[in-house]
Amino acid sequence: MRRKTYFLLFCLIFMGSSAVLAQQPVLPYLNPDLPIDQRVDDLISRMSLAEKASQMVDAASDVPRLNVPKYGWWSEALHGVARAGKATIFPQAIGMAATFDPDLIHEVSSAISDEGRAMYNAAVKRGFHTICQGLTFWSPNVNIFRDPRWGRGHETYGEDPFLTGTIGTAFVKGMQGDDPRYLKTSACAKHFAVHSGPEGLRHEFNAVVSDKDLYETYLPAFKALVDAHVESVMCAYNRTDDEPCCGSNRLLTRILRNDWGFTGHVVSDCGALANIHGDHHFTATAEQTVALAIQNQVNLNCGDTYLAIPSAVNQGLITEKEVDKVLHGLLKTRFKLGMFDPEGANPYNKIGSEVIHSEAHKQLARKVAQKSVVLLKNNGALPIAKDCPSVFVTGPMAGNIDVLISNYYGISDDMCTILEGIAGKIADGSKIGYRYGILPDRENLNPMDWSTGMAADAEVTVAVLGVSPMNEGEEGEAIASSDKGDRLDTRLPESQLNYLRKLKQAAGKKKIVVVLTGGSAITSPEIYDLADAILFVWYPGEQGGRAVADVLFGDANPCGRLPVTFPKSISDIPAFENYSMVGRTYRYMEKEPLFPFGFGLSYTKFGYSNLKLSAETIKKGETVTASFKISNTGKIAGEEVAQLYISDQTATFRVPIQSLKGIKKVRLEPGASQEVTFVVTPEMMSSVDESGKSVTGKGNILLTIGGASPGKRSLELGAADFLKGTFSLK
Repeated sequence: MRRKTYFLLFCLIFMGSSAVLAQQPVLPYLNPDLPIDQRVDDLISRMSLAEKASQMVDAASDVPRLNVPKYGWWSEALHGVARAGKATIFPQAIGMAATFDPDLIHEVSSAISDEGRAMYNAAVKRGFHTICQGLTFWSPNVNIFRDPRWGRGHETYGEDPFLTGTIGTAFVKGMQGDDPRYLKTSACAKHFAVHSGPEGLRHEFNAVVSDKDLYETYLPAFKALVDAHVESVMCAYNRTDDEPCCGSNRLLTRILRNDWGFTGHVVSDCGALANIHGDHHFTATAEQTVALAIQNQVNLNCGDTYLAIPSAVNQGLITEKEVDKVLHGLLKTRFKLGMFDPEGANPYNKIGSEVIHSEAHKQLARKVAQKSVVLLKNNGALPIAKDCPSVFVTGPMAGNIDVLISNYYGISDDMCTILEGIAGKIADGSKIGYRYGILPDRENLNPMDWSTGMAADAEVTVAVLGVSPMNEGEEGEAIASSDKGDRLDTRLPESQLNYLRKLKQAAGKKKIVVVLTGGSAITSPEIYDLADAILFVWYPGEQGGRAVADVLFGDANPCGRLPVTFPKSISDIPAFENYSMVGRTYRYMEKEPLFPFGFGLSYTKFGYSNLKLSAETIKKGETVTASFKISNTGKIAGEEVAQLYISDQTATFRVPIQSLKGIKKVRLEPGASQEVTFVVTPEMMSSVDESGKSVTGKGNILLTIGGASPGKRSLELGAADFLKGTFSLK
């Protein structure tokens, strides 16, 4: 050290201070030519224990002496960059799932991550480093939407593990980019694991789940995202089988790290560590919680519990070496995002503000919304002619902005309500009328009714009904929910149903088209009887009004599919708090649904034929190819979602009635046909036994291919016939 000091003094005297600075070596953690692990270790070695703790909370402090800036780890991008300023608002996640189109969702998340990078680049140049201005996005939500009462279900990709994993993987890849060195942004798989309500109990609830259901239903989507190299996983608020998810040795250490080989960072849900001692009473103090979480490699605390790390070390509950290991995994993400590299080294730093809410992104949002719309019924009322003499638009959701943007949203200056979208389609000279009609959740206080008379005069009435994010969502967000965000009554509100009855009576033989908004099943069979046509449009994003109007007037042919089962009644499914899959979702539900999983109609018709299997008998480890033909037998072009379902016919333990294992979207001109192929892999033939192990037994495997989940109800509602084939495993 003394010799180095003399050398520097010598240089100052004879060469000047500028020359000295030029000769000083770059600190290892700032040297982009060194391996990331070496750089991270070097930075950690220069920090005090208190400084280390300050980096492990979501609002990370700056460390001026090391030129480490503040960083807000918490950012959101569920269906567009959220809470950070102007951004493109895409359809809510459940609507994206309804497209059954992973390639399209990859395009969406690539656009979202471009906007996220551009916003970050602009914020950093202005010295902003606060919450929701970072690159670590806590999306997607890949919890299984096992029960329609769960208020946050619309944040997910539905009830099926395969569909959730497929759409989630596409989303993650688009968010993180394909550069071999840098992440464009960091995606996060949440909430790990066995988390889907009740929302009001989430901070203290113990989700009891069998090994079979854990590995067959609740974990596969997370495993798919880990295999896709998702950078982050968020642990959930609740306990799972008595262990707090953010302190669970089974979930975080044995399964996530050891079995799956996850190498990214784990973040707690916000306040979840404080819940461990404050609500679950699993530990007695914050320091004990810190030790539990550190020992199970929770790298980041959304909250401030980790500020007790120095105290936990001083009490001998953990060592500083254990802290260093966990901090290493966290800081590595910042290095992979290029935050300690020269600006020119990272190609994503070149993404400029021109991509934010660009015209291309707005058109993409409209396209996705079009393809998310599910046509549930049509007796000829749709599409509406643009030169229809008169259209009456009514209902509490027709002019509602909230049903466009859902939750975790950005802000747009170009939002289009459903009412505005319809107005943009009507030909000059045609008449369009509008009345709010009915309050969304109660009868009108004023008994005077001018609106139903307008239905009597109009050729077509479009009633825009349903629920909004005020009724369903996260606790504190859904301010009209009496159940902390959950929707324990999943029927259409009685005031709206009464109004629809009045409209039908007034309209007589004239057409009633119902457009339903919402993020979950609406379990009111009477709607199907009253309406001539029904569109379920979810929460369709900023361009939702234009997209819904595109479908209503035939400029887009609906091709969305239900990613959740619509039961006829909540009495047809188990209790909300029961996490067993028996009787739940299309995979285990034996009662006839109102609308089945995977279902959706089109303005054209499709036929399936010529199923051929590559083998009737195979050995374990071999594959089977199923080829078949899809034909557009209607008069207009359209897209069909071919779906492959598998049923184990000879299993000796409980297995799903059927399981989705493949999806392919096919666009066909009228009269055209196309051959489609599914490859059935050994993994797809396996089943999960009661111990949670994946096994492949001998016996018959039934394949069913069609445009919805198999069943009598799908056929009753107008789905194309199903192709069935059987092969045997020897």
